[in-house]
Amino acid sequence: MINFNDFDALTFDCYGTLINWEQGILDALRPWADRAIPGTTDAALLAAFAQAEPAVEHANPNAPYRDILRLVHAELARLFETDPSAIDAEAFANSVPDWPAFPDSHEALQALQQRFKLVVVSNVDAESFDGSQQRLDTDFDALVTAEQVGAYKPDRRMFEAAWEACAELAVPKERILHVAQSLYHDHEPAKALGMTTAHINRPPTCPGATATKPPSTPIHPDLTVTTMAEFAQLALS
Repeated sequence: MINFNDFDALTFDCYGTLINWEQGILDALRPWADRAIPGTTDAALLAAFAQAEPAVEHANPNAPYRDILRLVHAELARLFETDPSAIDAEAFANSVPDWPAFPDSHEALQALQQRFKLVVVSNVDAESFDGSQQRLDTDFDALVTAEQVGAYKPDRRMFEAAWEACAELAVPKERILHVAQSLYHDHEPAKALGMTTAHINRPPTCPGATATKPPSTPIHPDLTVTTMAEFAQLALS
């Protein structure tokens, strides 16, 4: 169990933790999939995305996330052995602002902000995040994006940039708690850097599949809960 009195700032992954990215991905891909690869299941789409996205990010660390999604769409077409579609790729690239927030995210963030500094550390570009911030209806104390850093999580530079952002808020790195859904993108690198982490292990959008690549080694977060509501209740009790 975490002693929340040890922390003054919470750094958050956004997509998968606060925003339901799997539902957003499926909503954005489904019109294309129904036309180009009819009969393809949601599970197959998410599994293919989990394969394609990290590889594209690794190969294009300086590309904005909208460009990453364009390239991911092309890779999905290759994986499913269908012709790429520039129109559908463009729609996918611009879909992030439409991805829905989890129902408990806003209320939990509002409660947590009464006690902690809130910082988003996300594999996204600022323009795409603007729409997500409106859905979350929360003014975060700082935002660290892959676009700013020129790297994508699990690259440690994202976390080092978060430390710098928190230092500007007068919070040293030992008083930061990282809160995230993805073991691969977040908990594996954060634990390697000695951070304390809380795992928001939400029920899957699609049972039997995930949009997230698995970690390379067993990861043991310091706390695991299933919702942001549960996390906020523990943090503020």
